[in-house]
This record gives sequence, structure tokens and C-alpha cells, in this order.
Amino acid sequence: MEIHNFLLQIVAIILTARIFAEFAAWMGAPAIIGELCAGIVLGPSLLGWIEPNTVISLLAEIGIILLLFEVGLETDIGRLMRSGGKAAVVALAGFVFPFILGFALSYYVFTLPLLPALFVGGTLTATSIGITVRVLADLGRHRSNEGQIVVGAAVVDDLLGIFLLAVLYQLSTTGVVDVLSVGHIVLYVSVFFFAAPVVAKVLAPAIKHCHNNSDIPGMIPILLVSLVLLFAATAKYVGAPELLGGFVAGVALSRRFFLPFGAALTMDPVFTQRIHTEMKPIIRLFTPIFFVMVGLSLDLRAVDWSSGFIWAFSLSIAAVAIAGKLAGPWFIREPIPSRIAIGMAMVPRGEVGLVFAELGRVGNVFTQEVYAGMILVIMYTTLAAPFWIKSYYRFIGDRLPKNSG
Repeated sequence: MEIHNFLLQIVAIILTARIFAEFAAWMGAPAIIGELCAGIVLGPSLLGWIEPNTVISLLAEIGIILLLFEVGLETDIGRLMRSGGKAAVVALAGFVFPFILGFALSYYVFTLPLLPALFVGGTLTATSIGITVRVLADLGRHRSNEGQIVVGAAVVDDLLGIFLLAVLYQLSTTGVVDVLSVGHIVLYVSVFFFAAPVVAKVLAPAIKHCHNNSDIPGMIPILLVSLVLLFAATAKYVGAPELLGGFVAGVALSRRFFLPFGAALTMDPVFTQRIHTEMKPIIRLFTPIFFVMVGLSLDLRAVDWSSGFIWAFSLSIAAVAIAGKLAGPWFIREPIPSRIAIGMAMVPRGEVGLVFAELGRVGNVFTQEVYAGMILVIMYTTLAAPFWIKSYYRFIGDRLPKNSG
């Protein structure tokens, strides 16, 4: 490809993603839905102006690594501890039920092979903490009792999802379900997950020192992007997805990170906020490329929409995806309105579900039809959830306790 054509494609991707994201936000939908639609419009599904290529794929890969860095950066392990065992119960139930239901439905009813069925179940375990927190914050309920449980449960979901993603990634590369190899990858990921943040914590003062003594702007983004990409390369080396490196780097540099045995390493909150401020523009530049890439990779023209499979598959998988998350809060002791609110808030899959689905596509685990079905499921849950959560809170009025502070 000639350089001017490539530059025009990048211009089209960035601007179209932003325009569609703004429109989605204006409609009250998550911005990622607009970015996904931008890819569908630009790609083979509609206009056919841009086809996925190696360079765009690499830019998208950097985008998802930085996105997971941001998710880790905003993860507050202390919040999980404050919400107690209820968040853990909700998370575990909301992880196990969708996985089992999604796998069983795919494997036994739709007769998908074992690995694709596992990826379908894995995709359904996700909860988009970004979308959930944004909706609750808009309603002023993110500090409420149910809000604390939801955020804590979403944190656990993220952690469990990252581990499951690493295991399924290993299975997709080996092509076999090998208990020994799964044990190895869990061990490697566990060691990496606990060792890498400590390394990042040790390096954080050096980053702060370099920033304070530099006469040239931009020291923090340069050092942090380098650190995140180094962690991503290390994660890949130990057999885990690259995005795991971004996630643990973000966790390490968040306001508070707890070591397994209770020792707390604290981060200067002013410096942490500086990290947020200076990294956000870079993350906002690269992350939309990933979601546009998802849309570009989806050829809706190649899907036989007259086939009953795509509709039966997507709608039934969406039903168990919603039911699995709604079931979680019924295992804790809370008022019934709170349980319903918690279950609803756990439904959106958003960017985390798209990561699973895209890994399945890149690894040739999903066929185009199954991949399209999973994208539809993610869109159903991500689009509908913010609207029904807001409607539910308007309906129940003052029947829930006020914010806990």
C-alpha cells in the first residue's frame, strides 16, 4: 500500500470513530458501540473502503493493550475488600453460570466444536466495568451499597476473565485441551500477575524522578508506554495474551495495590492522577482503532442472514448471557430491588467481551457466522443494559437505600 493511501485510511478510522462515538453518546449508548459501527461502515460490510491489514492490526493491538492498562489503572482492589464477600459471591456466580450455560448451549444445542464452545462461554463471563461504572455514576448510585457490590464484583470478573482468557488463548494455540499445559499457563500467569506489579511499583519512583528532573514535556507517557509494552511482550513470552501485561501494569500503578499476604504498597495519589491525565490522550487515540478493527474484521455480507442459525444462536446466547448475570445476586442477602439492580448492572459485556470475541476470531476459533453472532450478543447486552438500568431506577424510585458515601 502506498503511504498516502495508508495515511488517508488512518484519518478515516480516527475521525469516523470519533463521529460515531459522539453520536452514540448523544443517543445514550456507550461510545464503543459507535466505534464498532464505524468499522462496520468503513469495512467490507458496507462501504468497503478499508480492509484489515497488518499495520492497522498492530495499531489495534497497541490500543487494546493500553485499554487494559487503563482498566487496571482504575481498578481499586481496596474497593473490592470494602464490599466484602458479597461482591466475590456475585462475581463467582456471574462468572460460572454464563460460562456453563453458554458452553452447554453452544456445544450440545448448536453442536459447535469444543474450543469454539469454550470461547463462547468465556465471552459471556465478561462484565464491562467501564460501562457499568459510567451508568451508575450518571445515576448517582456508584457510591451506594449496591454500587459498591457491583464495582467490586466487576473487579473480580475482570481478574477471573483475564485468567480464563490466558487459558483459552493457550488452548487456541495448542489446539488441545491439555490439563498440564493449562496448569502451566495458570502458574505462569499467576507468577507474572503478582511479580510484574511489584516490579512496576519498584520502578514507579524512578519514573517519578525522571519526570521531576526532565526539562522536556512528555516523560511520563514515554516511560509508561515503554513499561506497558515491555510487560505486554513479557506476558506474550510466558504464554499469556499481550493484553495481560497492560492490565497488570495498570493495577500496579493504581492508587492502591495489595500484595497477597496483606502488605500494602501505596502510590502517591498526586502522581497517580498525573499518570491518568497524561496517558488518557494516548489511550483515547489508540483504543478506538481496536474497536474499529473489530468492525472492519466483521463481514456482514458474508453472513447468511436468511439462515435461522444466526438469529437462533445470537438470541439464545444473549438470553443465557443475561440470565447468568441476573442469577448472581440471588446468592447474597440483600433486598430484592437491590438484587435486581446488581444483576442488571453486571450484564453489559462491552469492551471485555469484544476482547474475547476478537481473540476467537484471530485464532481462527470462530467461523464468520459464529463471530457475527457473538458480536450481536455483545451489542445486545451493551446497548440495552444502560437503558434498562436507568429505567429501573426511575421505576423503583426511593425504594433503595441512599448512597453509602
